[in-house]
Amino acid sequence: MLPPTLSHLAIVLGLIYALPHVYGVIKPASFGVTMRKFPRYTPIGYLLTLAATAWFLYYLSLESVSDFTSFKPALYALFAGVGVGTCLFVRDYLPVRGLAALMLLAGKLMVDTGRPHLGETPWVLVIQLLAYAWIIVGMWLTISPWRLRDAINWVTANEQRTRLVSGVRLGFGMFMVVLGLTVFKSGEGSKSGQASTAQLNSSK
Repeated sequence: MLPPTLSHLAIVLGLIYALPHVYGVIKPASFGVTMRKFPRYTPIGYLLTLAATAWFLYYLSLESVSDFTSFKPALYALFAGVGVGTCLFVRDYLPVRGLAALMLLAGKLMVDTGRPHLGETPWVLVIQLLAYAWIIVGMWLTISPWRLRDAINWVTANEQRTRLVSGVRLGFGMFMVVLGLTVFKSGEGSKSGQASTAQLNSSK
């Protein structure tokens, strides 16, 4: 699987932030009811946890350290068993646990994707800082998943607060989409042009 470009990553992250919160701005009461169900809605927990397990196993398959090569089959079985076992035996706040694992994995993807571009534009720091924020929150929720329930209850305590927080998240999401379509896109275009020029010069 090819790694995403910085522009595509920014657009996807922006849409993840923006799209759900359009609903929060338009219908805050209904959005609040839906969000308060999330921490204990086990079916979505299965999906998130198994997705995180598959993603982690994919990263494990990319590990090239020779010392681990002979252990890989055992590690696949171990971590797959942990993922499935979590779904079977740790159902309390399962959606939060699955989300926390996905945030940790997404944080790695964001850091890896943004690192090569740090010298090109300071706007890359938006993705890098967001990645570290997700990693910290992911670790925090792994230890105490009920904190997300408390946060959701606070955000959705009334329609005004729900609409305000949803509006802020919607605005941030659109900002990320704009970065992906403009700053990061143009940077990738200029690098592609430079690579083509270099290849043409080398062929002469």
